[in-house]
Amino acid sequence: MEKQEKQINLNINDGDSFYSNEISINFNPSNFFLDFKNISPRIDPRNQSGATFHLKHNVVLIDPYTFKQTVSLMNETLQRYEKEFGKIEKSKLIEKLEKQQKKSESMVKKGGSIPAYLG
Repeated sequence: MEKQEKQINLNINDGDSFYSNEISINFNPSNFFLDFKNISPRIDPRNQSGATFHLKHNVVLIDPYTFKQTVSLMNETLQRYEKEFGKIEKSKLIEKLEKQQKKSESMVKKGGSIPAYLG
């Protein structure tokens, strides 16, 4: 008896590309929640009250085993990237921002206040 081949139709929805400049990760007993965020400033001439920020979220829910596999895959990919392009290091700008943040936190602990950069 010959095997009959079955044809399977597969529809692929590629989705939209999404640039993330911030991520938060949370979990409960059954899932990990990866919240990819894009935060960007907006200028609206109608809004005279100050800065406006636009925040978009893309949340991905992953079971614990798949999350562990994803972390492993990301580590392997990072190692290959750094082998090919060099070690990824923190930029001088980020180091400067972190120093300013620590200074502000120190001021608050001493009873001061954090400067309001956004008005």
